Amino acid sequence: MTVADRARRRWHLAPGRPVTLPRSTGPATLASRAATLRRLELDVTRRLDGLVSGDHLAYATGPGSERTGARPYEPGDDARRIDWSLTARAGSAHVRTTEADRELETWVVADRSASLDFGTARHEKRELVLAATAAFGALTVRGGNRLGVLIAGGDQLLTVPARTGRTALFAALARLHDTERMETAPGAGSDLAAALLRAERTVRRRGRVVVLSDFLDATGWVTPLRRLALRHEVVAGHITDPRELELPAVGILTAVDTETGRQVHVQTNSAELRTRYRAAATERADSIRRAIATAGAEYLPLSTDRDWLLDVATFINQRAARAMSRPARIVAP
Repeated sequence: MTVADRARRRWHLAPGRPVTLPRSTGPATLASRAATLRRLELDVTRRLDGLVSGDHLAYATGPGSERTGARPYEPGDDARRIDWSLTARAGSAHVRTTEADRELETWVVADRSASLDFGTARHEKRELVLAATAAFGALTVRGGNRLGVLIAGGDQLLTVPARTGRTALFAALARLHDTERMETAPGAGSDLAAALLRAERTVRRRGRVVVLSDFLDATGWVTPLRRLALRHEVVAGHITDPRELELPAVGILTAVDTETGRQVHVQTNSAELRTRYRAAATERADSIRRAIATAGAEYLPLSTDRDWLLDVATFINQRAARAMSRPARIVAP
């Protein structure tokens, strides 16, 4: 049996139908990817280890919603937990017994659009997306917790189903690492707003959604982000580069919009121009921060000129401190 015949059987294609086999990844590319992911794993496990344990209640505390049985009603039981159908059949009051869910499911919405293929400091913005995914993923897959990834910004939305374990984490990171650089705008239905809509429709269990993007997408991502935050714990990682906030004085500079190809030639030696640019860029960054806060998501700033692991660790510690200081959220049965 030929390779093409095996492919037809695997993909349920009709006999004789032409098969286009995917191009094999070269050994050098595989070695480079493996080395990159291994360095990420070492950084995350060495510097973030011990900050978060996977053995914890999921989104909220309380009796839970997973039904495990029923028992006769006793004085003091919550009347809302009475199983009326069983009560009618048995002739005496019975209440539902439930088990709290201890599995945390985290989904990462990773933006890999053309605007992320930029960086003038330690990293490119796309590298920060991969690194932050590795950090949240490593802290998630412990204790049976599950991680899934939605990749936006390409020709189509890519989904890595939620799975448990280190192998699943590396598979998701490898898929994210291998996404191609874009030179045009995202394809129809594959931008950030579409990815958030997909997450809203497919992530049924309460959990955590981490959105990693520069949020320069002109589509309406605020509304689906707000709806996600109504049900899930949402973290918005805002990825920036210092040159997006301030222009250097380097004479004539050609700026290119990576998604449209439009070019603009500017004289950066003009102090007035640099001041106006700084004001406009600061206002844009502030508006993104306000939009995220208004949507009910937590704001995590990540920049290519900063230590991203330190920023993630600080954010996680601050969240843990806030969670300890406020009353637990109780889920009604």
